[in-house]
Amino acid sequence: MIYFDNSATTAIYPLALDTYVKTSQRIMGNPSSLHDLGTQANRLLQQARKQIAELLSVQANEIFFTSGGTEGDNWVLKGTAIAKRDYGNHIIISSVEHPAVSRTAEQLKELGYEVSVVPVDQTGFVQVEKLVELIRPETILVSIMGVNNEMGAIQPIKAISAILESYPTIHFHVDAVQAVGKVDQAEWLTPRVDFATFSAHKFHGPRGVGFIYWKAGRNLAPLLNGGGQESGQRATTENLPAIVAMSRALRLHLEKKAERPNHTAVIRQYLKEALTSYDKVTIFSGEENFAPHILTFGIKGIRGEVLVHALEEKQIFVSTTSACSSRKKVDSSTLHAMNVPHDVATTAVRVSLDEGNTMAEAEQFMVVFNHLYNKFSKIN
Repeated sequence: MIYFDNSATTAIYPLALDTYVKTSQRIMGNPSSLHDLGTQANRLLQQARKQIAELLSVQANEIFFTSGGTEGDNWVLKGTAIAKRDYGNHIIISSVEHPAVSRTAEQLKELGYEVSVVPVDQTGFVQVEKLVELIRPETILVSIMGVNNEMGAIQPIKAISAILESYPTIHFHVDAVQAVGKVDQAEWLTPRVDFATFSAHKFHGPRGVGFIYWKAGRNLAPLLNGGGQESGQRATTENLPAIVAMSRALRLHLEKKAERPNHTAVIRQYLKEALTSYDKVTIFSGEENFAPHILTFGIKGIRGEVLVHALEEKQIFVSTTSACSSRKKVDSSTLHAMNVPHDVATTAVRVSLDEGNTMAEAEQFMVVFNHLYNKFSKIN
């Protein structure tokens, strides 16, 4: 099996899984309980929080646990809308945001908030000058993803941060789900970023757990109310085994990135050069300022899902751009935002790599691809 769908989800590290199992078996207390078992659980919870904070070079009190990226995005957008409703009702997002952001913004729009969408250029990058034009006195939030999950474009967070220095009351949120451990942190977690969203299953942690970075001093309303966990900001009993396993997975992931910083980039470049030699192949992902693990392309006249299933028959797994949309047969929102013609956009498939992938897998992928390409050409 060749697994080239790591942007959809990653396999949990064996050591992280071991941590999950052992924590489940040995730590039975509720972190909120006052007895010794609760104290033991709470101590482990705070150790995980501290480790994640240290890995990101932030403060432990700026890390809040969630159920994953979708909850984190919902929390920041809705929490900002509630907390700052007396100061403004205008939110800015980009045209290529994950549905966790774009659909949340649509819901807020139905509730009376105003939402502006900043366009991207033909290569998928947010047009910073257009964003500046959208800022109003009543703007309370700007939400821009760090790395686009469909094309791999590293968004100009530094440039946007520089602009927002002149607007200190506007919350700046970065969806960092596809960025952490893939792209240097300085590119997406600048001092001006107020909130960032993370999901454990994107860096070999368990599913159903994540966290947000919440800069100290910023105001955010709770999304979940109840027992007062997470310093009163996110009620519900903490998923301690998953949280502890997530902290270990993040450490392992960043260590592996440091050990082989260019590993996925080399494989991606090989695949890109090999695919470019085919006349009917369109490469959608660019080169400069693109993440080293995502490569999106298509075969003219062949729908993306057809190629996905043809590769699947050979035990090679890729996706049609965003996995969250592919099963619903929703065409790539990013390609449409880039003004790619509909009949071309529907051909797109995404290869997404990880440090566990090898050049041998890439070479085997091209052997299979060559066979399928010739087969499709004969059919056409």
